[in-house]
Amino acid sequence: MEYQKLTPARALALGAGAPPEVADRAWCVRWDEVPDAARTVLRTLPAALEFHTSGSTGPSRRWLRARGDAWREAGMLAEFVRRDAPQAVVSFAPPVHVYGALATVLLPARLGVPVWYRPGYIGGLPDTGARRIVVVATPWIFSLLLRHMDRVRSLEHVTVLYSSAMLPADAAVFLREAGPGRAAIVELLGSTETGGVAVRRWSEGEPPAWTLFPDVAFAGGGSGPAPDGRTGGGAADTAVPLVIRSPRLAHRPGEPAPHEWTTGDLVEPVDGRTFRLLGRTGRLVKINGRRINLDEAEHTLRARLDCADLALVPVDDTMIGEHVDLYVVPRPGAASAGTDLAAVRAVLGARPRTTHVVPALGRSAMGKLQHLTTSHSPTGIPT
Repeated sequence: MEYQKLTPARALALGAGAPPEVADRAWCVRWDEVPDAARTVLRTLPAALEFHTSGSTGPSRRWLRARGDAWREAGMLAEFVRRDAPQAVVSFAPPVHVYGALATVLLPARLGVPVWYRPGYIGGLPDTGARRIVVVATPWIFSLLLRHMDRVRSLEHVTVLYSSAMLPADAAVFLREAGPGRAAIVELLGSTETGGVAVRRWSEGEPPAWTLFPDVAFAGGGSGPAPDGRTGGGAADTAVPLVIRSPRLAHRPGEPAPHEWTTGDLVEPVDGRTFRLLGRTGRLVKINGRRINLDEAEHTLRARLDCADLALVPVDDTMIGEHVDLYVVPRPGAASAGTDLAAVRAVLGARPRTTHVVPALGRSAMGKLQHLTTSHSPTGIPT
């Protein structure tokens, strides 16, 4: 693949107004050749950057983030990966989204290293000439890395920076295949509305608890230690909504930035700065008295069902209350839809209310499921 060399000023066309040559084509920027990256960035970017939510939970909305806030957040991302001494960044996250703008463009500027960006994941990694790289990942990038493990093993170190849906199972396989000391995953928790909220880093074993960004705090009345000083230890009654305060909260056009934000995540606090993430409140359901994280269930089912894509969607059932519908996209040319309901029942502890066979599931560039509507014209399979 040919990478067009862009000037830093051209690559700084971020957010909703990014032109096709920045959002949809492969390019590189030599931040290592820029004598004063901070001056270039802060003089080029507008005072407010505009981003749109993905539309995964409803209509997409416009949000504005201050230029200085974005630059400060990129500095925090740089500190999260600086210990690995990266010499280049390879990114697959489009700069039209907050994560892509920060990690694809501003992070390399903060590090003072060159960056290669590509919008697709067909093919291998670019030849950067660097031995230690940061890969700015989207959900399907781990499968790409696994297909090119010879290239990964030829490098001294690969740091995978990830901020999207729940990590795919391929992430742990990638760390194992890369070998001890060669790879690490740095996960970011955040959103268009909040920017970065929390981070965790791991290279083996089970992922650790999440730690709040340096400038983020638990909001009063939200998550954090209990009034008597106790902290969450995994008991069911310690699960609370994640409510945070941050100086980097985005704002709607014509409105001030909020003082705090309810993220929509359910967590178990560990102490005043760390927590265990249980899942999105809209992605946790109780079926037959059992709490199920639908993101985790989807990842498990993808390994068991022979299909091109699938999604579990929470629904309300008049008889049993909370339940889920299963949406399945058959593989091209497959004789069946790959709807092994025995496997589904083993994962959920129950059959889905209805299984829908659909031609495709709309997903954002970051892999998030778009808001499902009847436009999918699903075929219901009685369950």
